[in-house]
Amino acid sequence: MQIKVEKRKTIIQGILGLTVMLGVIRLSAIMDGASISANSLQAMNLLAGIICVAVSFAVFAQGWILFTNNLSGRRLYSAVLFSILGTLDVFHIATFSGIHIFGFEPNNSLSMWFLLLSHALGALGLLFIFSFPDREISQRHKVLVFLGAAVLNLGTIFILYIYQKQLPTLFGVNGIGVFERVSQVAIPILYGLGICAIMYIHRKERPAAALTVVTALVFMMLGHILLTFVDPLGTGLEHAIGEWCMGISYYFVLKGVYKLTIEDPFQGQLIIEAQMKHMAYYDDLTGLPNLRKMRECLGGSLESCGEGSNRIGVAVININRFKAINDSLGYSAGDKLLTEVGERLSDLCSPSEVIYRMGEDEFAIVIHGYGDVEAVEMRAEQLLGSVNPAVMIDKTEYHISLSMGLSIFPEDGDSVDQMIQYADMAVHSAKELGLDFIRYTPAMKLRTQSKVELENDMRKGLDRGEFFLEFQPQVSLDSGNTVGMEALVRWNHPTRGLLSPGEFIPLAEESGLIVPLGEWVLRTACQHNKQWQDEGYEPICVSVNLSMRQFRQYNLADRVDMILKEVGLEACYLELEITETMTFDIDTAFEQLHSLKRLGLYISIDDFGTGYSSLYYLKTLPIDRLKIDRSFVKEVMLDGNDAAIVSTITTMAHHLKLKVTAEGVESKDQLEFLKLQNCHEGQGFLFSKPVPAGVFESQFLTRLVG
Repeated sequence: MQIKVEKRKTIIQGILGLTVMLGVIRLSAIMDGASISANSLQAMNLLAGIICVAVSFAVFAQGWILFTNNLSGRRLYSAVLFSILGTLDVFHIATFSGIHIFGFEPNNSLSMWFLLLSHALGALGLLFIFSFPDREISQRHKVLVFLGAAVLNLGTIFILYIYQKQLPTLFGVNGIGVFERVSQVAIPILYGLGICAIMYIHRKERPAAALTVVTALVFMMLGHILLTFVDPLGTGLEHAIGEWCMGISYYFVLKGVYKLTIEDPFQGQLIIEAQMKHMAYYDDLTGLPNLRKMRECLGGSLESCGEGSNRIGVAVININRFKAINDSLGYSAGDKLLTEVGERLSDLCSPSEVIYRMGEDEFAIVIHGYGDVEAVEMRAEQLLGSVNPAVMIDKTEYHISLSMGLSIFPEDGDSVDQMIQYADMAVHSAKELGLDFIRYTPAMKLRTQSKVELENDMRKGLDRGEFFLEFQPQVSLDSGNTVGMEALVRWNHPTRGLLSPGEFIPLAEESGLIVPLGEWVLRTACQHNKQWQDEGYEPICVSVNLSMRQFRQYNLADRVDMILKEVGLEACYLELEITETMTFDIDTAFEQLHSLKRLGLYISIDDFGTGYSSLYYLKTLPIDRLKIDRSFVKEVMLDGNDAAIVSTITTMAHHLKLKVTAEGVESKDQLEFLKLQNCHEGQGFLFSKPVPAGVFESQFLTRLVG
């Protein structure tokens, strides 16, 4: 819009200048110089010349003094050019007005020499300056250019001073010569070329500054025509108006150069700063205000609310299983989902509520305007329940679920950090408990602190050797002999005593410590087994559970192979247990299991029957054993469905030529039932609970006959 206005303004100014020129010529012809005295004309010429000189040195000062550490080429060369033009204009107006200056004799011919030199240099200089894109100039280059200009300026003045009496008369009474004719035509052509150059360089977008310089060139052209073509002798009103046209043109140059080299870059810098501020306070993907903006706004709200009756709620919303969506559908689908959820939450917010994106898959809403806690809770639950769960991604409809955690000021917290932290704690508690909505309670903070402390202790415990293994025998149901063992990790905490795996294994999974812990278990189990073999006990296989994080390691087979070689245990005495959920990504699981099988070890599926396994995949996966989950064995004598499941699994395993181990065997009735189903092995309290290595060695290992 601004560019269109500037275009219109440039056209109007050009037409106005042309109209004034034609009007002056017409007026001068009518008046025939009778109504304006010579003194008045001389005063008009002198004043216009002074304005030209003043503006010229203003352009010079703009390039030399202002923003010296960030000088553009156009500003530098404009300053140099107008320092020369200003000097020439000083001598032109002085010699024209009859003023003696530095030994120059005032006369009309010498004045015209200064005028033509000024106009020719101005036309050539502006054509050169604005025919090329702008670029930044160094301080050294600036000094050299100004020194060169000063030498050129002084040299020109000196030559004119030496030969001032020998200079031919320009625009004399005897008519106009070839040189004068050429100057009358060539200089306006140069001005026209300058206009064309500027319009061509800025053909895609015509900035206001460039159009201002075009206006200056138009007035320069009009001024030159009046001064050299209409009234070269300077006896009429046309000459004075020509001088004023040049003064106006100089002003437009000053304005245009200022816009191009100072104002526009400054405005551009302001735009960049505004963009940077927007990036600092708004999310790039969704366009929603971010956590930093939320902190500032929430801080202001808490201060204004004080200890009054109003309540402020901070609700943090999390997209459940967002990582699974990202992994399965791709990051672009995840971005679409985040954008869609952000838009839906924004549409549901009232004018006093604002939706923020906290990061990753979390959003937050600050709820204002409610006088009691129950009203805030109801509003938060209403917002959560109003979100449409159906989302269309790549022409396929998916259903999502959200979890929300809420903290309320001042009951739950009295600072910005507390409100956000507690709402975040609440939403994670909701996800852990499988709830859609939950409000913060102090117990959540204690539980979180306990988890952080326990995680920190676990890191230290790995270094200090606080973990140890217990072994549970796996017994052949036919012979009753111990044919294998499962290694189970235990933690002897220095202050809390013996901790069950259920207390620290989930935390290890969540924190990623399960990888170093799992590797320690694998190495230690292999070391025990190798030691017992070296001591003359009958070799049996040791089973070690793999976590999901371990199973996803790209170099898992290499790590296992390294440990076996390091310990010196043959691979056939190691069995790795995986769960059904690890085989959901069948391609990755297939490749990983084959790389492990190539080492020569055994693979079993633990807790079989509790997950989802395709019979086709079960047939093709390189596994050796199915371990029936204890939940089926426990009720096998009471629940016909459980009995049918156990019977089906054992029958299927026999047909697939897989070994079957039943977990959780605790009674003789269960044992007899499993024998009838031709189950190969059993594991459970009926045989033994998990015991320390020394107990297992003395009670369940058999020495070889020497």
